[in-house]
Amino acid sequence: MKRKDYLSWDEYFMGIATLAAMRSKDPSTQVGACIVNQDKRIMSMGYNGMPRNCNDDEFPWGRDDDPLNSKYLYVCHAEFNAILNCERGNLRGCTVYVTLFPCNECAKAIIQSGIREVVYMMDKYADTDSVIASKRMFDAAGVLYRPYALSDKKIVLEL
Repeated sequence: MKRKDYLSWDEYFMGIATLAAMRSKDPSTQVGACIVNQDKRIMSMGYNGMPRNCNDDEFPWGRDDDPLNSKYLYVCHAEFNAILNCERGNLRGCTVYVTLFPCNECAKAIIQSGIREVVYMMDKYADTDSVIASKRMFDAAGVLYRPYALSDKKIVLEL
């Protein structure tokens, strides 16, 4: 008889997105993304961080009032990185698992890449213009989005 406590696909892929988030050096918000095709194969992953070849010790990580001294003009978001990191082909029809609901800029990239579904863990910025715009664009483009159904499973990794 097979075991019954194995991970569902949603648990598995959100677990990978959560693990990817742990690579982020952002001191306040770590976000991860995992893009999966219709055959449940991982196409790409990403996390929020500075652009390639930009030394993350030389750019700001804070939330300063001066935009040029704040992380927001520099950090690449997890979904954006996952889309750009994909070297395995077309993302049309894929699902992205992400630990935080996508901002409007990432929503544009998700739509343009052909991703058809967004599964998100948190939507803590739901009332912001950015996320409201994301949902408006997703609705218009036919991109489905749904919250990840939290489970009672605990995954422990010891490395």
